[in-house]
Amino acid sequence: MTNRAQRAQSQRLSSTTAGYGEARQWWRPFKQLNDVTVIHIDLSPNGPNEREAQAWLDSDERRRARQMRHRDAQRRYMLCRAALRSVLCDALDSTNDRLSIVAGDHGKPSAVVKGCPAPISFNVSHSGRHGLIALADYGRIGVDVEERTIPRRDIDALACRVLGSAEQAELAAAAEQRKLDLFLDLWTLKEAVSKAYGAGLSWGVSNFEIPQSMRAGAQCSRLQVPQAPEIIWRIHKLGTDDFAAALAYEEPER
Repeated sequence: MTNRAQRAQSQRLSSTTAGYGEARQWWRPFKQLNDVTVIHIDLSPNGPNEREAQAWLDSDERRRARQMRHRDAQRRYMLCRAALRSVLCDALDSTNDRLSIVAGDHGKPSAVVKGCPAPISFNVSHSGRHGLIALADYGRIGVDVEERTIPRRDIDALACRVLGSAEQAELAAAAEQRKLDLFLDLWTLKEAVSKAYGAGLSWGVSNFEIPQSMRAGAQCSRLQVPQAPEIIWRIHKLGTDDFAAALAYEEPER
Protein backbone atom coordinates (compact mmCIF):
# COMPACT_ATOMS: atom_id res chain seq x y z
CA MET A 1 0.00 0.00 0.00
CA THR A 2 1.37 3.45 -0.91
CA ASN A 3 1.79 6.22 1.67
CA ARG A 4 -1.06 8.13 0.03
CA ALA A 5 -3.35 5.09 0.23
CA GLN A 6 -2.34 4.53 3.85
CA ARG A 7 -3.21 8.13 4.74
CA ALA A 8 -6.54 7.89 2.93
CA GLN A 9 -7.48 4.71 4.76
CA SER A 10 -6.39 6.20 8.11
CA GLN A 11 -8.67 9.19 7.48
CA ARG A 12 -11.53 6.83 6.62
CA LEU A 13 -10.92 4.81 9.79
CA SER A 14 -11.02 7.98 11.91
CA SER A 15 -14.11 9.38 10.21
CA THR A 16 -16.11 6.16 10.22
CA THR A 17 -15.41 5.45 13.88
CA ALA A 18 -16.46 8.96 14.88
CA GLY A 19 -20.15 8.03 14.75
CA TYR A 20 -20.10 4.55 16.27
CA GLY A 21 -21.36 5.72 19.66
CA GLU A 22 -24.50 7.04 17.96
CA ALA A 23 -24.90 4.24 15.42
CA ARG A 24 -24.82 1.30 17.85
CA GLN A 25 -25.67 1.06 21.54
CA TRP A 26 -22.94 -1.32 22.63
CA TRP A 27 -19.70 0.07 21.13
CA ARG A 28 -18.09 3.47 20.74
CA PRO A 29 -14.68 5.11 20.11
CA PHE A 30 -12.27 4.72 23.01
CA LYS A 31 -8.80 5.91 21.90
CA GLN A 32 -7.09 7.29 18.80
CA LEU A 33 -3.30 6.74 18.95
CA ASN A 34 -1.47 7.93 15.86
CA ASP A 35 -2.93 5.79 13.04
CA VAL A 36 -4.54 3.25 15.40
CA THR A 37 -8.22 3.36 16.37
CA VAL A 38 -9.39 1.58 19.53
CA ILE A 39 -13.09 0.91 20.13
CA HIS A 40 -14.71 -0.16 23.41
CA ILE A 41 -17.48 -2.77 23.41
CA ASP A 42 -20.02 -2.98 26.24
CA LEU A 43 -20.60 -6.70 26.87
CA SER A 44 -23.26 -6.27 29.56
CA PRO A 45 -26.41 -8.41 29.22
CA ASN A 46 -28.88 -6.65 26.95
CA GLY A 47 -31.59 -8.52 25.04
CA PRO A 48 -32.09 -6.06 22.14
CA ASN A 49 -28.34 -5.71 21.58
CA GLU A 50 -27.87 -9.48 21.60
CA ARG A 51 -30.66 -10.02 19.08
CA GLU A 52 -29.21 -7.37 16.78
CA ALA A 53 -25.74 -8.85 17.19
CA GLN A 54 -26.95 -12.32 16.23
CA ALA A 55 -28.34 -10.95 12.98
CA TRP A 56 -24.85 -9.74 12.00
CA LEU A 57 -23.27 -13.20 12.30
CA ASP A 58 -22.75 -15.57 9.40
CA SER A 59 -23.85 -19.22 9.58
CA ASP A 60 -20.52 -20.51 10.91
CA GLU A 61 -20.45 -17.84 13.63
CA ARG A 62 -24.01 -18.62 14.69
CA ARG A 63 -23.16 -22.31 14.89
CA ARG A 64 -20.12 -21.54 17.01
CA ALA A 65 -22.24 -19.36 19.33
CA ARG A 66 -24.83 -22.14 19.74
CA GLN A 67 -22.09 -24.62 20.69
CA MET A 68 -20.90 -22.48 23.60
CA ARG A 69 -22.00 -24.05 26.87
CA HIS A 70 -21.96 -20.87 28.97
CA ARG A 71 -24.44 -18.09 28.26
CA ASP A 72 -21.97 -15.37 29.27
CA ALA A 73 -19.36 -16.64 26.79
CA GLN A 74 -22.00 -16.81 24.05
CA ARG A 75 -23.12 -13.24 24.74
CA ARG A 76 -19.58 -11.86 24.73
CA TYR A 77 -18.75 -13.67 21.50
CA MET A 78 -21.85 -12.42 19.66
CA LEU A 79 -21.53 -8.80 20.80
CA CYS A 80 -17.80 -8.67 20.01
CA ARG A 81 -18.15 -10.35 16.62
CA ALA A 82 -21.06 -8.18 15.51
CA ALA A 83 -19.26 -4.99 16.54
CA LEU A 84 -16.14 -6.16 14.69
CA ARG A 85 -18.13 -6.95 11.55
CA SER A 86 -19.79 -3.53 11.51
CA VAL A 87 -16.51 -1.70 12.19
CA LEU A 88 -14.74 -3.62 9.40
CA CYS A 89 -17.60 -3.05 6.95
CA ASP A 90 -17.38 0.70 7.54
CA ALA A 91 -13.58 0.82 7.34
CA LEU A 92 -13.44 -1.33 4.18
CA ASP A 93 -16.56 0.13 2.53
CA SER A 94 -18.01 -3.37 2.32
CA THR A 95 -21.38 -4.96 2.95
CA ASN A 96 -21.63 -7.61 5.66
CA ASP A 97 -22.44 -10.44 3.24
CA ARG A 98 -19.16 -9.83 1.36
CA LEU A 99 -17.04 -9.91 4.51
CA SER A 100 -15.44 -13.02 6.00
CA ILE A 101 -13.32 -13.18 9.15
CA VAL A 102 -10.83 -16.04 9.02
CA ALA A 103 -8.44 -17.40 11.63
CA GLY A 104 -4.78 -17.89 10.80
CA ASP A 105 -1.98 -19.50 12.76
CA HIS A 106 -2.51 -19.36 16.53
CA GLY A 107 -6.08 -18.18 15.87
CA LYS A 108 -5.22 -14.60 14.88
CA PRO A 109 -8.09 -13.29 12.73
CA SER A 110 -7.92 -11.43 9.42
CA ALA A 111 -10.54 -9.94 7.11
CA VAL A 112 -11.40 -11.17 3.62
CA VAL A 113 -13.71 -9.29 1.25
CA LYS A 114 -15.13 -11.34 -1.65
CA GLY A 115 -12.31 -13.84 -1.29
CA CYS A 116 -9.50 -11.25 -1.26
CA PRO A 117 -7.43 -10.41 1.85
CA ALA A 118 -8.43 -6.95 3.08
CA PRO A 119 -5.77 -4.23 3.57
CA ILE A 120 -6.42 -3.69 7.26
CA SER A 121 -4.95 -4.91 10.53
CA PHE A 122 -7.08 -5.54 13.60
CA ASN A 123 -7.23 -7.42 16.86
CA VAL A 124 -9.92 -8.08 19.46
CA SER A 125 -9.90 -8.85 23.18
CA HIS A 126 -12.60 -9.18 25.83
CA SER A 127 -12.83 -9.79 29.56
CA GLY A 128 -15.95 -9.75 31.67
CA ARG A 129 -18.14 -6.87 30.51
CA HIS A 130 -15.49 -5.10 28.44
CA GLY A 131 -14.19 -5.68 24.93
CA LEU A 132 -11.72 -3.78 22.77
CA ILE A 133 -11.15 -3.67 19.01
CA ALA A 134 -7.92 -2.15 17.65
CA LEU A 135 -7.61 -1.27 13.95
CA ALA A 136 -4.83 0.10 11.78
CA ASP A 137 -4.35 0.38 8.06
CA TYR A 138 -0.97 -1.42 8.02
CA GLY A 139 1.39 -3.44 10.19
CA ARG A 140 0.80 -6.01 12.91
CA ILE A 141 -1.34 -5.03 15.89
CA GLY A 142 -2.46 -6.58 19.16
CA VAL A 143 -4.74 -5.53 22.01
CA ASP A 144 -5.54 -7.09 25.39
CA VAL A 145 -8.00 -6.26 28.17
CA GLU A 146 -8.43 -7.79 31.64
CA GLU A 147 -11.00 -6.85 34.26
CA ARG A 148 -9.40 -6.00 37.59
CA THR A 149 -10.75 -9.07 39.38
CA ILE A 150 -7.86 -11.57 39.64
CA PRO A 151 -7.59 -12.94 43.22
CA ARG A 152 -4.31 -12.23 45.01
CA ARG A 153 -3.58 -15.96 45.39
CA ASP A 154 -3.40 -16.31 41.58
CA ILE A 155 -0.95 -13.46 40.97
CA ASP A 156 2.16 -15.13 42.34
CA ALA A 157 1.64 -18.32 40.31
CA LEU A 158 0.94 -16.36 37.12
CA ALA A 159 3.90 -14.03 37.71
CA CYS A 160 6.35 -16.95 37.72
CA ARG A 161 5.09 -17.99 34.29
CA VAL A 162 4.89 -14.66 32.45
CA LEU A 163 7.24 -12.15 34.14
CA GLY A 164 10.99 -11.74 33.92
CA SER A 165 13.25 -11.69 36.98
CA ALA A 166 13.34 -7.88 37.35
CA GLU A 167 9.57 -7.67 36.88
CA GLN A 168 9.01 -10.38 39.51
CA ALA A 169 11.26 -8.53 41.97
CA GLU A 170 9.35 -5.26 41.46
CA LEU A 171 6.04 -7.06 41.88
CA ALA A 172 7.20 -8.69 45.12
CA ALA A 173 8.29 -5.29 46.49
CA ALA A 174 5.10 -3.46 45.45
CA ALA A 175 2.66 -2.22 48.08
CA GLU A 176 -0.45 -4.36 48.43
CA GLN A 177 -2.81 -1.99 46.59
CA ARG A 178 -0.28 -1.56 43.78
CA LYS A 179 0.48 -5.25 43.24
CA LEU A 180 -2.57 -6.20 41.18
CA ASP A 181 -2.41 -3.05 39.03
CA LEU A 182 1.28 -3.59 38.26
CA PHE A 183 0.77 -7.24 37.40
CA LEU A 184 -2.17 -6.54 35.09
CA ASP A 185 -0.28 -3.74 33.34
CA LEU A 186 2.64 -6.08 32.64
CA TRP A 187 0.42 -9.00 31.67
CA THR A 188 -1.73 -7.04 29.21
CA LEU A 189 1.30 -5.36 27.62
CA LYS A 190 3.00 -8.70 27.05
CA GLU A 191 -0.17 -10.30 25.78
CA ALA A 192 -0.73 -7.42 23.35
CA VAL A 193 2.80 -7.81 21.93
CA SER A 194 2.48 -11.58 21.55
CA LYS A 195 -0.94 -11.21 19.91
CA ALA A 196 0.43 -8.59 17.54
CA TYR A 197 3.18 -10.95 16.45
CA GLY A 198 0.61 -13.72 16.11
CA ALA A 199 2.17 -16.24 18.48
CA GLY A 200 0.04 -16.08 21.62
CA LEU A 201 1.44 -16.69 25.10
CA SER A 202 3.28 -19.78 23.77
CA TRP A 203 5.81 -17.21 22.53
CA GLY A 204 7.50 -17.23 25.95
CA VAL A 205 6.68 -13.76 27.24
CA SER A 206 8.85 -14.24 30.34
CA ASN A 207 11.86 -13.96 27.99
CA PHE A 208 11.37 -10.23 27.55
CA GLU A 209 10.58 -7.43 29.96
CA ILE A 210 8.47 -4.30 29.65
CA PRO A 211 10.66 -1.14 29.68
CA GLN A 212 11.39 0.11 33.18
CA SER A 213 9.88 3.52 32.35
CA MET A 214 6.46 1.88 31.88
CA ARG A 215 6.86 -0.21 35.01
CA ALA A 216 7.40 3.11 36.82
CA GLY A 217 4.25 4.68 35.37
CA ALA A 218 4.90 5.87 31.79
CA GLN A 219 1.96 5.32 29.44
CA CYS A 220 3.87 4.36 26.29
CA SER A 221 7.26 3.22 25.06
CA ARG A 222 9.12 1.34 22.32
CA LEU A 223 10.06 -2.31 22.68
CA GLN A 224 12.19 -4.93 20.94
CA VAL A 225 12.03 -8.58 21.96
CA PRO A 226 14.61 -11.35 21.45
CA GLN A 227 12.15 -13.56 19.54
CA ALA A 228 11.87 -10.96 16.75
CA PRO A 229 14.66 -8.37 17.18
CA GLU A 230 14.05 -6.88 13.75
CA ILE A 231 10.67 -5.44 14.83
CA ILE A 232 10.20 -2.28 16.88
CA TRP A 233 6.89 -2.23 18.73
CA ARG A 234 5.03 0.78 20.07
CA ILE A 235 3.26 -0.21 23.28
CA HIS A 236 0.60 1.75 25.19
CA LYS A 237 -1.34 1.32 28.41
CA LEU A 238 -5.07 1.77 27.87
CA GLY A 239 -6.46 0.90 31.29
CA THR A 240 -9.27 2.49 33.28
CA ASP A 241 -10.51 2.05 36.85
CA ASP A 242 -12.55 -0.96 35.64
CA PHE A 243 -10.00 -2.80 33.52
CA ALA A 244 -6.35 -3.02 32.56
CA ALA A 245 -5.63 -2.92 28.85
CA ALA A 246 -2.74 -2.53 26.44
CA LEU A 247 -2.04 -1.95 22.77
CA ALA A 248 0.98 -3.00 20.71
CA TYR A 249 1.60 -2.21 17.07
CA GLU A 250 4.46 -2.48 14.64
CA GLU A 251 6.36 0.78 14.21
CA PRO A 252 6.46 1.65 10.48
CA GLU A 253 9.80 1.76 8.76
CA ARG A 254 11.12 5.26 8.18
